[in-house]
Amino acid sequence: MPLDATWVQAQLPGRPISWFATIDSTMFAASRLASEHAPSGTVVGADEQTAGHGRYGRPWHSEPDAGLYFSVILRFPFPPDALPLVVLALGLAAADAILKSTGLVCDLRWPNDLLIHEKKCAGILPQLEGSAIIAGFGVNVNHASFPSEIAPLATSLRIESGLAQSRETLLAELLPAIDSYCEILVSDGKRAILDMFTQASSYVHGRRVRVDQGDSTLIGITVGLNAAGFLMLRDDMGKAHTIIAGGVRPCF
Repeated sequence: MPLDATWVQAQLPGRPISWFATIDSTMFAASRLASEHAPSGTVVGADEQTAGHGRYGRPWHSEPDAGLYFSVILRFPFPPDALPLVVLALGLAAADAILKSTGLVCDLRWPNDLLIHEKKCAGILPQLEGSAIIAGFGVNVNHASFPSEIAPLATSLRIESGLAQSRETLLAELLPAIDSYCEILVSDGKRAILDMFTQASSYVHGRRVRVDQGDSTLIGITVGLNAAGFLMLRDDMGKAHTIIAGGVRPCF
C-alpha cells in the first residue's frame, strides 16, 4: 500500500514533504532541491526507487511499498569537520524512532548501519551539497523476504517483530528525531553524540572486526571513537589504526 504522505504532513505541519510513487533516487531529487535553496527539513521520499544506492554506489534493495526511502536536507550550523559526527547523530535518530514506533532495539554499526540480530535493517547515506547536507535513509520496514544474495545479511522490522509496521508512524517519529539529534550536536557538541553512539553500539569498544578497505583488510579489536568520530582499531600486532572509511564486519 502506498505511504499516506498526507497523514504524515498533518502530523508535521510546515514540513516540506514531496512524495512519489516511483523515483530514480531520492538523493538525486533532494540534491536538486538543495541546489535551489530548499529549506532545512525538506523531505523527498518515494514508495519505490529504481536507482537507490548506498555507500560506494552499491544498490539498495527498494521493494515497492515495503520500505521507507527518503532523503532530507539539513542546514544546521555544524562545524566544517562535523560530517562524521552528523552520520552518528542520524544513526541515533533512526534507532530512537524505530524503538518508539515498533519497540525494536537496533544496534549501531559504525558508521551508518542499523542492525537487529546482526542483520541490517537500515542504512544512512550522507553527502554534501553546497552548504547543506543531504541525508538519505533506507529502512527495511515490511519486507517479508530478500533476494538470495542479501538474505543472510538483511532483515526488516516486520520480520523481527512478526507484525506489519506503519511506515507513516515511523516517518513521523524519525523526522523530528533527526532535527533533535542534529540540534544536540550543535548545542552540546561532539562529545555528547560520541558518548551516546558509544553507549548504543556494540561495535565501538571491544569488538573483533574485519574492515574491508578495497585492496586490503584490517582485522583487530575496536577501541573506541576518536574526537572526529572515526573508529579506532588495534590490530593483532598491537598497532593502532584510525578507520576513516571501510566496511566493518564482525570477525569470529
